[in-house]
Amino acid sequence: MSSYKVIKSKDSKSLAKDASELIASYIVDVLKKKERCQIALSGGSTPSLTYKLLGNIQIPWKNVDVFLGDERWVEPTDNSSNTLMLNQTLFSSYPGSEATFHPVPIVGCLSPEDSAKAFADVLKENCIGNPPVFDLIVLGLGIDGHTASLFPSTNVLNLTDRWVGTSEGNQLDRITLTAPVLSSARQIFFLVSGNSKQLALRRLLDPLEPFERTPARLAMPGSEILVLVDEDACGLL
Repeated sequence: MSSYKVIKSKDSKSLAKDASELIASYIVDVLKKKERCQIALSGGSTPSLTYKLLGNIQIPWKNVDVFLGDERWVEPTDNSSNTLMLNQTLFSSYPGSEATFHPVPIVGCLSPEDSAKAFADVLKENCIGNPPVFDLIVLGLGIDGHTASLFPSTNVLNLTDRWVGTSEGNQLDRITLTAPVLSSARQIFFLVSGNSKQLALRRLLDPLEPFERTPARLAMPGSEILVLVDEDACGLL
């Protein structure tokens, strides 16, 4: 069972700054040990400012492969697309634009299942390990306890023989990394912000909390999980 270390920031802006600096520092440390660093990033509203700041930090972005932890099955130009969000933040300016992005294939795929299979092929081509081993996965936490697109009481929670699965949330089809991939990461950071996340955060940190209700607890790497939070999210801790 993984342990958690909570790192608090004063507010959402401070959280974004602190998180961007911590992610950048971690990437630099990885690149001291090997040629390329591979990271998977979450979508959602909380990390967008973090990614914008991160893309302005001078690190060897040419040696960084960026993937998504999940994606909505929509066109890459749709406002709900995580790919669009990354293009508008992390990749919107130099030096972050130097990173190599491996998006979830959407265009040309006939169904979410086709996209999931195509994304699994992308992982196989670019990552080592079975499941693939990411140097860092950045995750969010929904008010219902979901992370990536692993939603409470859905079939994808029990999917252990595939790297990528399909799900549905907020009436949108989604493609998501599965629990075995999350748990194979060398490091996981959770970004949690706002009053609405207080109960979900408390449940995430509770060792007795069932993953069926709080799927974020399915992320169980061998290393300590860093939970980066603002003060608003900590009201029930």
